Amino acid sequence: MNKKYVAEPYRIKVVEPIRQTTKEERIQLLENVGYNPFSLKSDDVYIDLLTDSGTGAMSQHQWAAMMIGDEAYAGSRSFYRLDATVKNITNYKYFIPTHQGRGAEQVFLPQLVKHEGMSFISNIHFDTTRAHVELAGARAIDCVINECFDMATYHPFKGNFDLVKLEQIILEKKKENIAGIIMTITNNSAGGQPVSMENMRAVTKIAQKYNIPTIIDGARYAENAFFVKEREEGYQDKSILEIAREAFSYADVFLMSAKKDGLVNIGGLIAIKDNEQLFNLCRTYVVPLEGFPTYGGLTGRDMDAMAVGLEEGLGLDYLKHRIDQVRYLGDRLREAGVPIQYPVGGHAVFVDCKTFAPQIPFDQFPALSVTNEVYIEAGVRAVEIGSLLLGRDPDTNENLESEMELMRLTIPRRVYTYKHLDVVADAVIEVYKNRAKLKGYAFKYEAPILRHFTSTFKKVD
Repeated sequence: MNKKYVAEPYRIKVVEPIRQTTKEERIQLLENVGYNPFSLKSDDVYIDLLTDSGTGAMSQHQWAAMMIGDEAYAGSRSFYRLDATVKNITNYKYFIPTHQGRGAEQVFLPQLVKHEGMSFISNIHFDTTRAHVELAGARAIDCVINECFDMATYHPFKGNFDLVKLEQIILEKKKENIAGIIMTITNNSAGGQPVSMENMRAVTKIAQKYNIPTIIDGARYAENAFFVKEREEGYQDKSILEIAREAFSYADVFLMSAKKDGLVNIGGLIAIKDNEQLFNLCRTYVVPLEGFPTYGGLTGRDMDAMAVGLEEGLGLDYLKHRIDQVRYLGDRLREAGVPIQYPVGGHAVFVDCKTFAPQIPFDQFPALSVTNEVYIEAGVRAVEIGSLLLGRDPDTNENLESEMELMRLTIPRRVYTYKHLDVVADAVIEVYKNRAKLKGYAFKYEAPILRHFTSTFKKVD
């Protein structure tokens, strides 16, 4: 195992103080918010690993770019700078900004739902994607390889589609009932796992065979390109940009939350390869949902920061350090016997809470239990990615059981040091030592949509 980790490819110019609370305070704080980490105040969190979405640090070049932001309502210079950047990276003809990824989803996904009984197929839909699929009247079908669920065994591309299953689903549902195939890169719910170029190429071949549109959900497309460069034969000498462009060539549409690999605090996008009719539909619907097509819910300064951030996110030195920070935390946990998704992905370490706390049934949310105990132990906020997030069957309203019950320790970009990650590792290891004492949770209030964000809970005795 490679035990060398790349040092930070930046130096610190501005610091933000963070405070520590006592364990007694944290027990009370968690109870006060109904045991939902999303409801904690950030001031009550020491190390915040809830998400990497919009929580990164922007560079001096991004802050400088914000000063030339053009705040014109229509046709601002900032839009055209961002437009040129997106088109240069993707080689796509059309671009629309949105305020974040879910803005792109709510505008775009309904355009492909033509009648009742339609479905989207993905290597795994993430939470907002699944929600917007269902809000559009369709159903979300996941189709990841079985190796994804063998969390202790190495596989270089655990985020891949199961190609045999993909074609079987199309034949079973009938091609006219498949609204689209969504390639999520990296595959977040699989553990931030990459998708190989070979797999994307094969998925596109199947989609073209049945005349089904392909969409890249690429919030972390640059991290995926890094893994392809590192692990897939024939890509070692290619640049991250070259690899990304090849990936985009295998899709018709690119949806992105730029709050991840765009290195900004807010922003998203819809990019369409060459379908003018689809572009016009999206441009029409973006107006009532997000804003005028040349700002899409963003200020001019946000668009300028995003234009710079998209290019910085392709930097090899940046990506090496980014991936190494995640690997460092994963290595520390694995060496202590904590079960995780292995190998670690690009943006987070995913702890296998089904193995961690087998005494807690899926509908009492074992990953939420582990997550809350880690906060109590050290003030570290993580997030549940399991049956709580998966939600209920939209047809039967029964709780769905996730194949993986995961706690995601999500690393913000350019924010924390290796020493911070030692604090995280020590906390998780301590909770693991006392895992037999963990108990589950029941709903006190269950939100009807994306329930993990705003529900409240009570402990199960």
